[in-house]
Amino acid sequence: MTTTDSTNPLLVSVGLPPYDRITPADVEPGVNEMLTRAEQILESLEASDDLSWDAVMTPLEQIDLLFEYGWSPVTHLMSVLSSEELRTAHDSVQPRVVEFGLRLRQSRRIYEKLTALRASDAWPSMKGARQRIITRSIQQSELSGIALSDEDRSVFNTIEQELSQLNTKFANNVLDATKAWHLDLTDSAQVEGLPESLKRLMASAWSAADGNSDHETATAESGPWRVTLDHPCFGPFMEHCRDRQLRETAYRQYIQRAASGKTDNTNLISRILKLRQQKSELLGFRNYAELSLSTKMADDTSAILSMSERLRSAAYDAAKQELNEVSKIAAENGHEGDLCHWDIPFWAERLREERYAFTDEQLRPYFSLDRVLNGLFGLCHQLFGITVSKAENGVAPVWHKDVRYYDVADESGNTIAGFYLDPFSRPSNKRGGAWMNDCIGRSVTQKSVRLPVAHLVCNSTPPAGEVPSLLTFREVETLFHEFGHGLQHMLTTIDERDAAGINGVEWDAVELPSQFMENWCYHRPTLMQMAIHFETGEPLPDDLYQKLCAARNYRAASQLLRQLQFGLTDIELHSSFEPDGSESPFDVERRIAETTSVMMPLPENKFLCAFQHIFAGGYAAGYYSYKWAEVLSADAFAAFEEAGLDDADAVTRTGRHFRDTVLALGGSEHPMDIFRRFRGRDPDPDALLRQCGLLKSARP
Repeated sequence: MTTTDSTNPLLVSVGLPPYDRITPADVEPGVNEMLTRAEQILESLEASDDLSWDAVMTPLEQIDLLFEYGWSPVTHLMSVLSSEELRTAHDSVQPRVVEFGLRLRQSRRIYEKLTALRASDAWPSMKGARQRIITRSIQQSELSGIALSDEDRSVFNTIEQELSQLNTKFANNVLDATKAWHLDLTDSAQVEGLPESLKRLMASAWSAADGNSDHETATAESGPWRVTLDHPCFGPFMEHCRDRQLRETAYRQYIQRAASGKTDNTNLISRILKLRQQKSELLGFRNYAELSLSTKMADDTSAILSMSERLRSAAYDAAKQELNEVSKIAAENGHEGDLCHWDIPFWAERLREERYAFTDEQLRPYFSLDRVLNGLFGLCHQLFGITVSKAENGVAPVWHKDVRYYDVADESGNTIAGFYLDPFSRPSNKRGGAWMNDCIGRSVTQKSVRLPVAHLVCNSTPPAGEVPSLLTFREVETLFHEFGHGLQHMLTTIDERDAAGINGVEWDAVELPSQFMENWCYHRPTLMQMAIHFETGEPLPDDLYQKLCAARNYRAASQLLRQLQFGLTDIELHSSFEPDGSESPFDVERRIAETTSVMMPLPENKFLCAFQHIFAGGYAAGYYSYKWAEVLSADAFAAFEEAGLDDADAVTRTGRHFRDTVLALGGSEHPMDIFRRFRGRDPDPDALLRQCGLLKSARP
């Protein structure tokens, strides 16, 4: 049967992707037909002699739209609804998708058209967004091997194909390794001290497991309870489990995920690094870090190392003191000998409870998901003048029953964007972490206006029985973080698709809006609007709010060092590391840990085998971006502090200015120029240290 728009959901071109109809069987015929249509558009563009903006960019946008509806939904479902059937279908067409992408970026005719546009008389009068798009498109072609000889381009394309496959395999291995391990507990003494919410989660995990359908459903009170490596379970378990041996067992499994057996990523790491180095050398770069930084804000690795050392030197002594404090409370409560890694979360949580006299579990009942969303949406209404409303069930096609869809309207009530929210953890088929991805990008043509739509994905604690989803405060911060990404995607005012929203934004600036939004979790009016007890309806007591704020920077130095260790390891692996040298990637991580960790990793720690950000995501030679952008976000929030956080009118005025610059302009201008528009000056590198309470700890 011929594959048509009506028979295959991957071939639609308007509205929302029909997620409720996409099956693995649709992938191969749908994507192949999509690629055939894209190839026809590409051939027509290459044959044309018209050098106008519309003649060049309109066909490229048509190709983008084919991928937006025909391929992006497949990769999205791979992350949120993975299955063996979907993986097989995805892998069957991925090589052809990569091949087409290379052909497009390596098109000599399109490259010549773009360079001709840049050299034309129309260039000086072309608006900035279009100049940025053309300049970046030319650069992308050059980074895709446009200038290589036929022989070198063939080698380059082979490398790109293999890297694409390895990235997918790496991510699949992490997902499989995470869900492959579990520990079932049946003795109530083993769960003594665990929060009720965690016991509910563990009981639900046991009940939902394959092979347990014929048994009586587990309960929080009587079990059985299943410990998993999925973070909503693993994190609280490490903080509250009183059985040191159980903590050690879970910890050792966690740090060795995807490091052995069928899911072993060890060899994949070495192969990925080697291929990236070869690719970089083909393009004329000394290493992959140089290639990566050619499209980022940071000028070179020395700028990253300088920033990292400024933060590291401010945090190191403070982190040692934090470890001493945890060791002290452990000793006072009967712990003998030095602390091990599986002891730190447990005793650090006891110290936090003692110092600030509250627990995560005391806070959790005040943060039901719906209340938190109401608070978040209320804040965005005040800051940015938008109204967020949940669409009725069935209006938007969804991939899982827990997924929700929301509309975003401006001050006049006009719908300007929308977003999906997939809030809960599903260890069996959804990868961990949290992220925002494009669903539909904004674009404006003479014929149509496409409104932006975002995917917002979290892995928060799901409901259990009659108890709604109750979030930890960190899960609240994560939700605000991802919504910040979504805001930049949805509130863009740029009409050119390739510069709208997050498109065209330098990677080390893309975390600015997301990290900025996390600050509002401590803003009293915002917090009190959403922190309402799910049973009693009572607001968060003032003393708990004060304690929460006081605890904001608890162990901030240790957390900062951890992120710096990841970022510096990433940069060295992609700059000076020799894949065929005497050192292994794990040796590099351990050497960097000597100056970025006050407690050396265990010899068997294989964290890199699960480091998806740099081996299966977009953060290769770019993990430093979190801290780079956090400097920008801390200074951006300082503008609100200076205006007066208690002055609602001042907050609104500053919020509109933030919307009209950082959120609206997207990739149409260099992010430093946009930041200067908002702040009136360059960013202050000490803003982050002040926010973390570490400025006084900085060495001269």
